[in-house]
Amino acid sequence: METIVPATGKLGVLTVGLGAVASTFIAGVELVRQGLAQPIGSLTQLGTVDGARIRDLVPLADLDQLVFGAWDPFPDNAYEAALRCGVLDRYVHIEPIAAALKEIEPMPAAFDQAYVRRLDGTNVKSKATKRELAEAIRADIRGFKAANACDRLVVIWCASTEVYLEPSPAHESLKAFEAALDADDQNIPPSMLYAYAALKEGVPFLNGAPNLTTDVPAMVELAHINQVPIGGKDFKTGQTLVKTALAPMLKTRMLGLAGWYSTNILGNRDGEVLDDPDSFRTKERSKLGVLEHILEPERHPELYGDFHHQVRINYYPPRGDQKEGWDNIDIVGWLGYPMQIKVDFLCRDSILAAPLVLDLVLFTDLAQRAGRTGVQDWLSFYFKDPQATSEHDLFAQRATLENTLRGLRG
Repeated sequence: METIVPATGKLGVLTVGLGAVASTFIAGVELVRQGLAQPIGSLTQLGTVDGARIRDLVPLADLDQLVFGAWDPFPDNAYEAALRCGVLDRYVHIEPIAAALKEIEPMPAAFDQAYVRRLDGTNVKSKATKRELAEAIRADIRGFKAANACDRLVVIWCASTEVYLEPSPAHESLKAFEAALDADDQNIPPSMLYAYAALKEGVPFLNGAPNLTTDVPAMVELAHINQVPIGGKDFKTGQTLVKTALAPMLKTRMLGLAGWYSTNILGNRDGEVLDDPDSFRTKERSKLGVLEHILEPERHPELYGDFHHQVRINYYPPRGDQKEGWDNIDIVGWLGYPMQIKVDFLCRDSILAAPLVLDLVLFTDLAQRAGRTGVQDWLSFYFKDPQATSEHDLFAQRATLENTLRGLRG
């Protein structure tokens, strides 16, 4: 049994972004705390392992211990953001907790429109260099912790998808990264500034978008030096959740795959950002790798050696946060006969993401208190494109998570 520091005191949760996902997460936690809703979708609150509730099995922080803060390029507080995003019913789920939401004012963001071209906000830091921005974020973290008397913190990226970046020499080591930081290297986007600042402060960092961010040697090195957990990338919510459940079914039954066409329509800020081809490219790579990893075409060329996989995302404002993910799956059965599976997932993007944010925050805080550092591959269950593992099978990922919890419990 691993030695785990007790979950005493306050746990500060700092979200990068106070849009649909973050405001829905914060509002949901507040509603559950007040007994006004159930934490549906959260393993930490409702899940079991070997018949025992997970929250009874391992010492997780209690919801009453959570304190929220955020950065956002838009000045709306959590109440205003929740109203603007239109995810939650105003009178059922926002007004009853309005006072608590209004207290959460976003700090100015380290925002650069070069990396998220479809957005432009006024609540941004005026620092001139990337080094100055990183140090300003570090000061924000320290200030929030002191002002709220927090014992521990977790920082989680709930902001937009940045334009596509390839790993570069600037990312190869911490020394190279810090030199690039001082040189204002364009290979260091805002998400990396937040990750660097958090890790330098000894605070775990989680990446809920497909951005490169912590998935580079420099950040992994820093996480180990400062003994901090990291995890990412890209919350596994709608279409990919379905994909990682259905693809294992095909492989388990040795059914072939000729093609898998996926398209999405959504009208929230995420959809607007992804309307930019360079931001979509980042998301596309995250979504495309799933099938290849699960089906292993190199081991089963007769079944999966030549399937066609296509992903599309279309910005459609009338739909708002109510995303529709449509899949056409052309499968091959006995003697080569073609069959089809069609899935139309009428989901709510932020409603699916919010419980993932809660679980990731609580599990990562647990990892920190247990002395686990670096990439937490046991949390791959929550990500579309998890770091440090090629396992994408949803059920295999869940088994890994459960086994880790058993180990922590002893």
